[in-house]
Amino acid sequence: MLLGAVTYNICKDWDLETLIAKLEEAKFEAVELRTEHKHGVEVTLDAAARKQVAARFAKSRVRLLSYGSTCEFHSPDAAVRRKNVELAKQWIDLAHDTGAWAVKVRPNGLTPGLTPEQTFAGAALRELGDYGAGRGVEIWMEVHGKDTQLPQTSAAIMRAAKHPQVGACWNSNPTDLINGSLKPAFEMLKPYIKNVHINELAGPYPYRELFTLLREAKYERYTLCECQESKEPERFLRWYRALWLELQRA
Repeated sequence: MLLGAVTYNICKDWDLETLIAKLEEAKFEAVELRTEHKHGVEVTLDAAARKQVAARFAKSRVRLLSYGSTCEFHSPDAAVRRKNVELAKQWIDLAHDTGAWAVKVRPNGLTPGLTPEQTFAGAALRELGDYGAGRGVEIWMEVHGKDTQLPQTSAAIMRAAKHPQVGACWNSNPTDLINGSLKPAFEMLKPYIKNVHINELAGPYPYRELFTLLREAKYERYTLCECQESKEPERFLRWYRALWLELQRA
């Protein structure tokens, strides 16, 4: 496993140059750039600016891993869903142009009156999977939202999407615990996990068990720090990496 960061929230106030420098100093290996943060890498960038972003990451030790969009597909309004799908395609284009591996999308609720299997998210994710496949970009659905963060719900959406370019982003939610263990939830989502968000490693969430399950599953992708703000972000990132290394020990 490799360690990266999400710019939400610990890095949200750093411009791109500062962000890369700080992550290099803390020995983080990748970053997911969430939309609307100070790094300024957005779908509005022109072709020249996209080349500059790609070139800057190419000469750094930090991989531009993914973009954290807020695109969601549960609205009963077809026009709203279409707007989100088309925006997600713009993020996929940006990922292709700048060398990112994936675009993160999210459910933020269930479509009223529909089961998880019936929800419009499955069709939207398939469409985006097809679009991403033609550009070498994966689609990662964050296990997110009041009802949709339930492992069985996210797994049902993944089954409905059924696309090799589409996967789940494990989000380290309290609802992952079933009878005191992560294993039942992990087994539901294991076939689909393409990315992992981790948060407060010293908190109550059973990260030792999660890291064991990931190791047993031969997960060799990224785990991304997604933590609250700190008054000492540089020191926090160094501490975080040290604890992350400890938790990986068998």
